[in-house]
Amino acid sequence: MSSLLPYLPQLMVAWGAYLIATASPGPAVLAIIGTSISRGRSSGVALALGVLTGSYIWAMLTAAGLSALIRSYGQALVILKMAGGLYLLWLAFNALRAALRKEPPRDIAENEVAPSLHRLYLKGLGIHLTNPKAIFNWIMLVSLGMPKDAPVGVTAAFIAGCMVLGVAVFTGFALLFSLGAVNRVYRKARRGIEGAMAGFFAFAGLRLLTAKL
Repeated sequence: MSSLLPYLPQLMVAWGAYLIATASPGPAVLAIIGTSISRGRSSGVALALGVLTGSYIWAMLTAAGLSALIRSYGQALVILKMAGGLYLLWLAFNALRAALRKEPPRDIAENEVAPSLHRLYLKGLGIHLTNPKAIFNWIMLVSLGMPKDAPVGVTAAFIAGCMVLGVAVFTGFALLFSLGAVNRVYRKARRGIEGAMAGFFAFAGLRLLTAKL
């Protein structure tokens, strides 16, 4: 523990940056919110856990030297950028299709086959693994929280702290937006919410496809 004390101020800055980045609206957060409102607590948590898994896969890879690998094989990042943009456009299409349905929300709940928790988990994993911004965020965070030649314990403490914060934020969104009062608001404004999500996913997908890396 004493070996971490010299690095604690730097770790606190990195954890603060991670908290802000995690809680800021983005494809993952909006997907968790939308799923929690429309499908309930367990579905929202399943998707949130998928997002968290993707986040910490990037964390471990970045800590293991992914940034150097990216510099050597930049073409792979271009492929990932294209895949991420197309995936977001696919999410936009599904959200738009849901928004265009005219039947009441209760009929949707009765007639639709809800996606399994496993499928929602994979959806969350896909959102994060196909997002190049997640890589750059982790490269930035690792440079903030893990100075050169820092001991292995600092790396472990940094990633563990981010895991705790990520669980609190992502599952917190899922739990909050699955509350009954929030669900009733969704039933009244379902088409508008789904339409807004479709617009956001489409915007994010197009930005990702056209952005320069």
